[in-house]
Amino acid sequence: MNQQQSKHDVGMDISKLRQEYKFAPLKRQNMPADPFQQFQAWFQQACDSDILEPNAASLATVDAENRPALRTVLLKYFDERGFVFFTNLASAKAEHIATNANVALMFLWSVFGRQVVIRGTAGKLQTQEVMRYFLTRPRGSQIGAWVSVQSQVISSRSLLAAKFDEMKRKFANREVPVPSFWGGYRVMPVEMEFWQGQPDRLHDRLLYTRESEDKWKIARLQP
Repeated sequence: MNQQQSKHDVGMDISKLRQEYKFAPLKRQNMPADPFQQFQAWFQQACDSDILEPNAASLATVDAENRPALRTVLLKYFDERGFVFFTNLASAKAEHIATNANVALMFLWSVFGRQVVIRGTAGKLQTQEVMRYFLTRPRGSQIGAWVSVQSQVISSRSLLAAKFDEMKRKFANREVPVPSFWGGYRVMPVEMEFWQGQPDRLHDRLLYTRESEDKWKIARLQP
C-alpha cells in the first residue's frame, strides 16, 4: 500500500458510541436563587467521587484575530466574586485575555452526566492574592513556574529538565519567590448554565443570567 492510499485509511466510524443518561431530572423549583450555591453542591459531589481532577475546566478564549482557543486549566478556588485559576502571564491564554477579556469555562463531570458552562470576563488577580496562593504550592511546582516560557516552542524536553535543575540550585536552601511573569485570573460570570443529561437526549439545561450584582434570572433552555 502506498503512502497516498494509507492516508485514506485513517479514521474510525464511531456513530454507534452512545451513552444513555438515567439521572434525576433538574427541576427549576429545586434550584437555588444563587447559582454559586448550585455550583458548590455539584462541585462537592464531584470532589467526593473518584473523578480525576474534578477541578479541571476547559477555558475558551479568542485571540486578536478572533480565532478561538481552548485548553484545560485547574480551578483553584471560587466564591461569589468568581472562579480563579493561575498561569504564566506570558502564555497564549494571558495574551488573549489582555486583548479580549470575554471567556468561557466548562466543567464536565460525565460520571454524573453533568456540565456547567460559565461565561464572563477574566480579570487579573492582585499581587497579594497571587503570593498567598503561590506559597501553598509544592516546592517543585514553585520551581516549575520559573522554568517554562509557556506556549513557546522548545527543541527538546531535556532543555526543560536542565532549566529545572538550574532553578533548583539557584533556590537551594531558601524560599522560592513568585516570578514576576506568573499570576492568576478570576472569571467573573455573567451567565452560568447547568446541564443534566436525560433519557432520549431531552437533556435539562437551566441558565442563570446575571441581572445585577446579587440577582440572577433563571430560564430553561431546550436541549
